[in-house]
Amino acid sequence: MRYDLKGEANMPPIVGILYSAVKENSQRLQRITNDMSQEEVDYKGPNNNYNSIAQLLKHIMYVDLNWVYRIKGLPLPQSLQVQYGPMIDENNKLPMIKGMSLNTLISKYEGILTMLRDSCTQLTDADLDKVVTFGHGNEKQATICWGLWHIADHSRYHQAQIHQLRRWYNENSQSN
Repeated sequence: MRYDLKGEANMPPIVGILYSAVKENSQRLQRITNDMSQEEVDYKGPNNNYNSIAQLLKHIMYVDLNWVYRIKGLPLPQSLQVQYGPMIDENNKLPMIKGMSLNTLISKYEGILTMLRDSCTQLTDADLDKVVTFGHGNEKQATICWGLWHIADHSRYHQAQIHQLRRWYNENSQSN
């Protein structure tokens, strides 16, 4: 298989390349989570003290959803905050999630990626220089260009954690 970052046909060149990086990483995330049992999706690592794959997937979704709305120049609607959030719980940790199927998580994630794709089709390459505010309690500024790159990078970062959880889960399953 040959890999390349080629822009999407219906997007300006730079926007398309950045979106392509997000798309490739989302496809990779779906491949590495394929065929997980509910027990594995909810597994929290040795001693039950890590974020589960479900928590990580929901976190990725919420971050991406926030960026979609920043790109649109709109606040995230309260209904979506309730449905996908919060970013962190009252203990500054990823919110607990248990029992949500992998199919449901991936389906919701695909819906957010569709919103992102639709938003990217409305962008020009010049729009990538627009500055938006992000952060939760620690406000920062970044360009839309950086935001699109961050979506791809953030997904890859958590994919490494998912790989580790899968290793631990398989080791734990074999020893039982």
